[in-house]
Amino acid sequence: MFVLFFLIWIIFNGQLTSEIAAFGVVIAGVMYWFLCRFFDYSPRYDVFLCKKAPLLIQYILTLIWEILKANITVFRMIYSAEYELEPAVVHFRTNLHSTLARVLLANSITLTPGTITVSLTDNEYTVHCLDKELAEGISSSVFVKLLTKLEASD
Repeated sequence: MFVLFFLIWIIFNGQLTSEIAAFGVVIAGVMYWFLCRFFDYSPRYDVFLCKKAPLLIQYILTLIWEILKANITVFRMIYSAEYELEPAVVHFRTNLHSTLARVLLANSITLTPGTITVSLTDNEYTVHCLDKELAEGISSSVFVKLLTKLEASD
């Protein structure tokens, strides 16, 4: 997080001089201390995020790809004259353990066009789909697989 604070300082300044770098180190250090002191943040969390970085990047890239694919699919469904939409509400459960993983899955489903997470209670999801075709395989989607892998790599 310290490095992120420092990089943001450099980006906002628009140039890199020794004075700006020195002030940036001091300000980033103070912000990092503040974060650790008052928000229960710890350097162990930085190590944890560094270990998870490849999987998190893979998840983000997969999410972007799935959003693009869903955009095309929904566009074809809406603008096709012969296709009649059949909305569906799907209920499913996952084996995700952490609250963060469950919320990430719910948000990923909502961000993907054509689907909205209506409810998340414990491990049970209720998802509204624009068409029943979009509901197929939602409980074993690529998001669930990646989040399971992310949880397993603890």
